[in-house]
Amino acid sequence: MAVSISQVSFEHHRTALGIGETSPRISWRFEGNAPNWTQSRYTLEVQRHGQAAADLFHINSSGSVLVPWPTVSLTSAESATVRVKAYGKDNQPETPWSDAVHVETGLLTQEDWSGAMMVASVRATEVDAPHQPILFRKGFSHEEGVASARLYITSYGMYEAYINGERVGDAVLAPGWQSYNHRLVYDTYDVASLLQDGKNTIGIHVGEGWYAGRLGFATDRNLWGDTLGTMALLVITRPDGSKETIPTDLTWASSAGAIITSEIYNGEVYNSSLEQPSWSAAEFEASGNAKWMGVKELQGPYGRLASPDGPPIRRIKEVQLQQVLTSPTGKTILDFGQNLVGWLQLKVAGPAGHQIKMVHTEVLEHGEVATRPLRTATQTDTLVLSGEGFQTWEPTFTYHGFRYVMVENWPTDQTPLDKDFVKAIVVHSDMEETGQFLSSNGLLNKLVENVKWSMDGNFMSIPTDCPQRDERLGWTGDAHAFAPTAHFLYDTSGFYRGWLRIVNTYQDAQSEQLSYGGITPVVIPWVPAVGYPTPSAVWGDAIVVNPWNNYVSFGDINALKDQYIGAKTWLDSGIPRNEAGLWNRTTYQFGDWLDPLAPSDDPGAATTDSRYVADAYLVYVTGLVAKMAAVLDYEADAEHYGDWAGTLKTAFQDAWIDPDGKVANETQTGLTLPLYFDLFAKESQAVAAAVRLQKIIANNDYLVGTGFAGTHLLGLTLSKYNLTDTFYQMLLQTTVPSWLYQVVMGGTTTWERWDSLLPNGDLNPGSMTSFNHYAFGSVANWIFQTIGGLAPAEPGWKTIKVGVVPGSNVTEAQASYLSPYGIVSTDWHVDEDGFHLSLVVPPNARAEVVLPKTNGEILAVGSGTHGFVVSGYRL
Repeated sequence: MAVSISQVSFEHHRTALGIGETSPRISWRFEGNAPNWTQSRYTLEVQRHGQAAADLFHINSSGSVLVPWPTVSLTSAESATVRVKAYGKDNQPETPWSDAVHVETGLLTQEDWSGAMMVASVRATEVDAPHQPILFRKGFSHEEGVASARLYITSYGMYEAYINGERVGDAVLAPGWQSYNHRLVYDTYDVASLLQDGKNTIGIHVGEGWYAGRLGFATDRNLWGDTLGTMALLVITRPDGSKETIPTDLTWASSAGAIITSEIYNGEVYNSSLEQPSWSAAEFEASGNAKWMGVKELQGPYGRLASPDGPPIRRIKEVQLQQVLTSPTGKTILDFGQNLVGWLQLKVAGPAGHQIKMVHTEVLEHGEVATRPLRTATQTDTLVLSGEGFQTWEPTFTYHGFRYVMVENWPTDQTPLDKDFVKAIVVHSDMEETGQFLSSNGLLNKLVENVKWSMDGNFMSIPTDCPQRDERLGWTGDAHAFAPTAHFLYDTSGFYRGWLRIVNTYQDAQSEQLSYGGITPVVIPWVPAVGYPTPSAVWGDAIVVNPWNNYVSFGDINALKDQYIGAKTWLDSGIPRNEAGLWNRTTYQFGDWLDPLAPSDDPGAATTDSRYVADAYLVYVTGLVAKMAAVLDYEADAEHYGDWAGTLKTAFQDAWIDPDGKVANETQTGLTLPLYFDLFAKESQAVAAAVRLQKIIANNDYLVGTGFAGTHLLGLTLSKYNLTDTFYQMLLQTTVPSWLYQVVMGGTTTWERWDSLLPNGDLNPGSMTSFNHYAFGSVANWIFQTIGGLAPAEPGWKTIKVGVVPGSNVTEAQASYLSPYGIVSTDWHVDEDGFHLSLVVPPNARAEVVLPKTNGEILAVGSGTHGFVVSGYRL
């Protein structure tokens, strides 16, 4: 039986160009069906650029994930290629050599930037108004050939770069949303193919983006600066090895173009009559052109520059127009059939000066586009046509959350309004898709599909709450609840590592958390609209839970170490406490946000006391910090936080649980939290509490009664106490409040509220009524673990927990996960003969299988394809 290496990667990078790690750890995945194959040793071949021969390193180890760099560290902008060969144990096959994979570091010191400046146009910047995007250009000559060329670039704002009129790379909204006071990501591009002998030009277009645009549910703008700028360095290596550098400096020129404004919330205004054709091409002459002017130097970001951890935002797919509707008032509305995040691409011809207006919304209300949920965001693009035949246009520095677009003034006499001339472009951070799920229940499949669409639309450089209204912020509580689901659907290791570096980094005292005395802001990056950072449980607890969940999913102990000081700091100094060490009772808490009974105008008015929720989570996260310390071999800390967790558990019992085991809030969330967090003094009390939880659910007709704090743990808690059948009944309900209610009401993403759309078809009157929020989609974690049967049994999936539990009318399902070792999959069904399971385990991994109705017996298996049958099993 064969086994081979399917992919070699470095750290958490999909493409290891311009990375910040000089000794990048190496990982490789396997494919093949060799039974019980375990790696005994491996060989790394490292060919450094310019080195005559490759070096071979032979290592006796079964490790294949994040193994150490085997040789001298790379220097700045140094590259190498790596191949891997792995060997099985006695009488097991060895793999062929993997493909050679390229790795290259970025610019590691200020000197490496060769004097590049952050430059801005000398034109006056706008005051208390949107900033018009700026064009920057630099012409230069190059005559001696190109062996390689790299463009290193960042901006105060969003950028698009060009060389000789050709687009550089395929990232959009680059370099993504940053915590600009602490970190500014720069990107690296291979641009050798864009250069030519003779005259060349670099062009950079910069829009306000998150840096200087309006952010939050207020009118705040210019949060990090009021002037758009760019910083870049082009490094050309000639065939003889010599280098030429072209940095941004005071010799560059600047101008404005056809984009009048391009705002995140309000969309783009584009006037084709102001285009400067070929402005970034070598033949364009800026000198003497009255539209072009000089540049000035801004304060540079040296000391804050960082290479990216996560992938860039890219165009991911296109969605075709489904219908053209006419509203009751005669408006023309495009329906794309899917709530998505991105923008329109138009191919359109019409008279010069003809103005097309496009208003984007997620839903219709009484047949008209529903703009009320957008609050003060307008999500409106305006295109003024050139009159010079067909032009292809899409916005540049904005994005929208929408399914419907109201189009005004389409030039139907010259361009049909149909799918051949209008399409939707979907954009999000370009993470590798890893998880798949399909079952015999169509509504359940649609729910999982909706969860994925909501993740797509909100993983935009950082994890945001929603993609459409005047918010789109990095709410930590939402990210806390959803992380395990996210980790299954996509390889989020780099994405989350980049976001958590903003929150706090062990090696970098500059962070959002440490800027506020150990308090984890409820949105990361912090924006003034939410008020000065104050501590709040669940949201602040993300500084502990998210790094731990990342470790469980990806097994990266270095990333866990990076975040450990932040977790400690949150417990030691970020949380205001009462005399018992629990939360200070006067502290504001979000609590079980948006539980089903919360009034439309008061989403925090949950049925479970928010202080109770806060204290329960406090005991939990204190215990997690003890676990972190143990993993990191910080023995004294492990003992300290373990003892502290025990003390807090007793304090919680004294405050919230009476002597017979009744909790202060006998609600779904009120019972879920102490059951999941093991907060009862006696096992008998916990068992009795689980019975009461089941009864509360049954008496509520198996409908949901939890908000943000309880929902992601509800199913896991019921399964922990052998009440999986109860959760199946909840999961498959179709009346409000339930997950499938959103599906039967036509939702194509998951909603912020259980009833964002009321049963009569009206919109929920609350101001927080988003139709694209991923928090309640956290239920997919239970689906993947219980119906799909897949979870990591140890951090990083070296050992896989396989525990399918069939239930209700779900008679078959398939799930797969592209683990760090390769694809693991389950395929099961129940028929008249019983339960049948086919399991695939990748090479160098193993699985612990628990079959249904077998009293928890664990069957240990190695790699390969395995079949299991439980004869006579019935649903």
